[in-house]
Amino acid sequence: MIGLNHFLVLGAVMFCISVAGIFLNRKNVLILLMAIELMLLAVNMNFVAFSRFLGNTDGQVFVFFILTVAAAEAAIGLAILVVLFRNRETINVEELDSLKG
Repeated sequence: MIGLNHFLVLGAVMFCISVAGIFLNRKNVLILLMAIELMLLAVNMNFVAFSRFLGNTDGQVFVFFILTVAAAEAAIGLAILVVLFRNRETINVEELDSLKG
């Protein structure tokens, strides 16, 4: 039977992979956005696991709010990425450091 500790370990592994993705890959903006989304999903899994095993729905309500913020963040982040790619023709973070108006 799958217990609470299995879900927490999986959430911790997902969170560590996303932190490693952020720190190891500092060149591609798209990979950074994907790592941030994975981090939010790991936190959501922990909220749902605690909510399910404690018999309380508060964690699931938090998940809906976090998913809403994550969807807005992804949409705005991808829109900024498209604008930067059209102007600079690159998504390399090191080449995007000089933003001039």
